[in-house]
Amino acid sequence: MMQPHAPWERAAAVDKIPEGQVIAATVRGTPIALYKVEGEIHATHDICTHELVNLSDGYLEGCFIECPLHQGMFDIRTGKALCEPVTKDLRVYPVKIIGHEVFVLLDVEA
Repeated sequence: MMQPHAPWERAAAVDKIPEGQVIAATVRGTPIALYKVEGEIHATHDICTHELVNLSDGYLEGCFIECPLHQGMFDIRTGKALCEPVTKDLRVYPVKIIGHEVFVLLDVEA
């Protein structure tokens, strides 16, 4: 299998992310949420910026993830906080697909 140049890190197999769903992954100790929407994979930090809760336990509708605790919403493409109580944007990570594997780039300037 061809590996990308560092610092890209393997996050999951593409087939482990069902269409229209979100899954949790851990990459180098960082909690990541991986989403598949219309065949495209997106990656964000998995912890809500409002409270310590996993967004991968939330409700995904299109490109929007709803926090399971207080129903704040984020755009998974941009990380933009969309409604109260979330006011701080969510970190997003670049994604690269190589073969059947999903890689994320954690070391990106915010």
